[in-house]
Amino acid sequence: MSDFKVLDFNKKKAETIEMKRRAFNRIVFTNFLGAYTVIEDSGSIYPVTMVDIAGDGCAFQVPWNAKKDKKLPSGQEINMRMYFTKASYIPVIMQIRHAKEVIGDDGNTYLQYGCEFDKSVPTFEAMQSFIDFLYKFAEHSAIDRGDIKVYFK
Repeated sequence: MSDFKVLDFNKKKAETIEMKRRAFNRIVFTNFLGAYTVIEDSGSIYPVTMVDIAGDGCAFQVPWNAKKDKKLPSGQEINMRMYFTKASYIPVIMQIRHAKEVIGDDGNTYLQYGCEFDKSVPTFEAMQSFIDFLYKFAEHSAIDRGDIKVYFK
């Protein structure tokens, strides 16, 4: 029996792309994309922090104090506003699928929600294009290390 390990390069490439996508998402969510949710109980708009986004849904988190904050139930439909400028957003409708308490990098407690997009609403087409861009960017982007190579004309 051989001690050599067979490497699956396709699997390794997919893992690398996924790591790049998540890192890029964090940059986009921190510096570019604002997200607010409308809680139907009160009709108020609340800022949320996006954590991840994929073709089927997204994850966001809110500051959490288990003694005073109310958890949104699984199955509840929420309206989310994805702001791309200070004044313009794409409305999306989602359903809460799960929630878990997490400790953030800042040491604070958050409730992180996993949601599923309602793909039947017309505005989801724009969100799908944005999500596709995130995946393609992760797959084809390169880190600028100051070299002089040009990959395009």
